[in-house]
Amino acid sequence: MRLGLNVGYATDDLGSLVRLVERAEQLGVASAWAAEAYGTDAVSVLAYLAAHTSQMRLGSAVLQIPARTPAMTAMTAITLDHLSEGRFALGLGVS
Repeated sequence: MRLGLNVGYATDDLGSLVRLVERAEQLGVASAWAAEAYGTDAVSVLAYLAAHTSQMRLGSAVLQIPARTPAMTAMTAITLDHLSEGRFALGLGVS
């Protein structure tokens, strides 16, 4: 069994979020998942977390289909995958 951490939506206190995710990674949590709603996006949070982690998988829970074209979603996913060195998992949904 692998554990995952849902970090929810972006907050004003990204420092606390990064400390939480870094500690979770140290404890062996396999993945962290960021959500989005109109107002904040998961992509920015995941890119920030990719810069502060090295092993944990990072996933979108979920990227909203209505907010992006299919081409933009694909470009975003491949960029996050490159930034995280292959640790990104794409979750899609209508929110």
